[in-house]
Amino acid sequence: MPELVTPGGRRLQYEVSGRPDGRPVVLHHGMPGSASGPKPRPSVLYRAGILLVCYSRPGYGDSTRDPGRSVADAADDVRALADELRLPRFGVLGRSGGGPHALACAALLRDRVTRAAALVSFAPRGAVGLDWYRDMAASNRRAYSEASDGRDDLLEDHLRHRTDRMTDDPAFLLAELEREMPGSDRRVVADPGIKSQLLQTYAAAVRAGADGWIDDLMALSADWGFELGDIRVPVRLWHGAEDRFAPASHTRWLADHIERAKFDIEPGMAHFDALTVMLDLMRWAGGAGAAPVAA
Repeated sequence: MPELVTPGGRRLQYEVSGRPDGRPVVLHHGMPGSASGPKPRPSVLYRAGILLVCYSRPGYGDSTRDPGRSVADAADDVRALADELRLPRFGVLGRSGGGPHALACAALLRDRVTRAAALVSFAPRGAVGLDWYRDMAASNRRAYSEASDGRDDLLEDHLRHRTDRMTDDPAFLLAELEREMPGSDRRVVADPGIKSQLLQTYAAAVRAGADGWIDDLMALSADWGFELGDIRVPVRLWHGAEDRFAPASHTRWLADHIERAKFDIEPGMAHFDALTVMLDLMRWAGGAGAAPVAA
């Protein structure tokens, strides 16, 4: 995959697929994740008229770690990436742990971002009126409580152990998550194509170790570094009502605190069902006002 060097001197790994003259959308991957996916096939993106830009957040894949990064710091990386690719205006879409990073770009890159979509996203820690852990799977409750309670050593030991297991067997994490999945998620990840993409992105995510995963959890558990009230572009939020990894109550809270947000909470669907609606939300994010690549 190609890389760029950020103004701060870090490597940022990225991938571009779809229609070269299509409507640009920057994808913020889940956690753990990487630029490799999961995402629609290039031929599907081409027919949809989308130029999709994916990148590995710092510490994932071949992107250099940025210790102490905040969610807001994603905006600087995306600006550098858009400058590199000569994208004057673009939409953003984030899934799961990528949702807050997409919202950060909407708030902080108002001169560039035209629309933002966040699928199965988390709300900020400490969100007033939200029982943050309610209905959340035990694995995520453990990881986030370690990150937010200052137990960095436990979090690092925990994630480095999981990463070592994933290095030996890329299917380890998916098998671990399946034990907590509702039936809808199990049906989605049973699809051979989706399962293959998930295993590929998990393997790529931890190729250099657990740093990206650790830093993601710490960033999402701390102050995000921007205000949701600063988002002025249209926002679409999507969530499966049966989600146990990022409960749907998080999206309800976000919808109440983002001025132009519209949201859908789908009954009978869960966390990984976001992969089945991603293309439709990409089409929306790359809609009117998202200019094609500069000539």
